[in-house]
Amino acid sequence: MALRTEDSRFTDLPDFPYEPSYGTVGALRMAYVTAGPPDGPVALLLHGEPTWSFLYRKVLPVLADAGIRAVAPDLVGFGRSDKPAAAAHSYAAHVEWVRALAFDVLDLRDVTVVGQDWGGLIGLRVAAEHPDRVARIVAANTGLPTGEHGMPDVWWQFRRAVEKAPTLDIGRFVQSGCRTVLSDEVRAAYDAPFPDESYKVAARLMPGLVPVSLEDPAAPANLAAWQVLRKWEKPFLCAFSDGDPITGPMAPVLRKLIPGAGRREHPVIAGAGHFLQEDAGEVLGEEIARFMTG
Repeated sequence: MALRTEDSRFTDLPDFPYEPSYGTVGALRMAYVTAGPPDGPVALLLHGEPTWSFLYRKVLPVLADAGIRAVAPDLVGFGRSDKPAAAAHSYAAHVEWVRALAFDVLDLRDVTVVGQDWGGLIGLRVAAEHPDRVARIVAANTGLPTGEHGMPDVWWQFRRAVEKAPTLDIGRFVQSGCRTVLSDEVRAAYDAPFPDESYKVAARLMPGLVPVSLEDPAAPANLAAWQVLRKWEKPFLCAFSDGDPITGPMAPVLRKLIPGAGRREHPVIAGAGHFLQEDAGEVLGEEIARFMTG
């Protein structure tokens, strides 16, 4: 049994005119929006916790203007996608849902995978497990934890806050990861997918799915993905902000360990926090477009 947010919750979204499309993955419906020419090179834009494709509203038009076909799904449990019960959620399940939408439903090929936050945790796995379908990778404020190394204190603070909050204020959590001040309308758009606490199962669970030890169920698959990424010669771009205490330390690790990240300049996007799409979405879009078309 999965909850589905009513369409009426998504009316009058600021600067987000994109009509949703839907695909069936297993027994669930996933939503996605697209921008740009249907025959352009494809960018798969993967958001994280606790946002949805609305996060990419500043990136989408930049990519479209560059002739890129941008596809921005809502992860299961977020946005317009179905919101199943807790038992349905695992790291592996989210990887499979994204894979099924991208490759089975949409038949995307030569994809540039763009992942931020959980979008990177999922996207790096999808790329490593299906390298024949992926042409490039953009990692933006993200990583691929294996449980071998500890998580920073600020991440543990976030995890505990999400798990213990009697009422999970999604808009406030997004604001806490931004340098800019969000308008009431933008905060409302981040709250829109969640009419009440029963819709926030994924938002509460996702921090607990991050591998924090080698005994974690996801650790073996992430270690296997790293074996692929350590040999990844295809283009790889780190587009991190200068103000993310959670994922910032991952940027030099990715640049050092992934061969495809060598021999190129990696942008550091100034004045942006964890949700760099919100703080500097146009700049991020320009960096992605330059990476894909240059």
